[in-house]
Amino acid sequence: LLLAEEGVNGTIAASEGRMSQVLNALREGTGLAVPEIKYSSADAQPFKRMKVRLKKEIVTLGPVPADPAHIVGKYVEPLDWNTLITDPDVLVIDARNDYEVSIGSFAGAIDPHTESFSAFPAFVEKNLADKSRKIAMFCTGGIRCEKATSYMKLAGFENVYHLKGGILKYLETVPLEKSLWHGGCFVFDERVSVGHGLKETGHSMCHGCLHPVSPEERLSPLYEEGVACPRCAHELTIEQRQSNRERQKQFVLSQKRGTRHLGPMEG
Repeated sequence: LLLAEEGVNGTIAASEGRMSQVLNALREGTGLAVPEIKYSSADAQPFKRMKVRLKKEIVTLGPVPADPAHIVGKYVEPLDWNTLITDPDVLVIDARNDYEVSIGSFAGAIDPHTESFSAFPAFVEKNLADKSRKIAMFCTGGIRCEKATSYMKLAGFENVYHLKGGILKYLETVPLEKSLWHGGCFVFDERVSVGHGLKETGHSMCHGCLHPVSPEERLSPLYEEGVACPRCAHELTIEQRQSNRERQKQFVLSQKRGTRHLGPMEG
């Protein structure tokens, strides 16, 4: 859970009864009457531990003006999103990072090839000269887009739209047969990726480079569980491979003993 002056953002996992208690506590503690909530299920606990962090910003955009609490682009409901992004006059931009885009996106969307959200303003300054053109943006849950559209509005862009509730709300709301989404949506927990109906897609995380790995990539001879994947296999040193193997070994042993281990994804 991230707490900032901008608001509250996060993902938590619990039984139905416990979830109601947590949400009630958040409402009482923050004064938020009806926060934006998205529900999905998991076959197993998708987090290894609880984390609550106080931050200056929910997401860091960098040293540019942005006021998402007061100035944002136009929200577009998931059921209206297809109409907007199929308009040939609309430029559709994926506001997520490259490793997220690599496993799924909307048809025809531009990948800004950013490694972090703070690099997004540089992409805008370099590539978007026409400030009157209609621009539609999307991200995982809608948080980054609120900030990105706020920055763009303050920078003089006139027609900026963003998907309300993000990709997750779209996948939860829009039927598969009407969907323009392709692939999986990266999520920041042990599920790694979800698809339509917010069901897990079978992706795992490479603990060598921390990028998502598809079921097909796991069939590659370059893939070694807990050690490397086709993306990083040729980049890791012998020492890094040995360290990853030892960490994976301890993780497997802890599972056999039935004890908790922070696992390869945690430091």
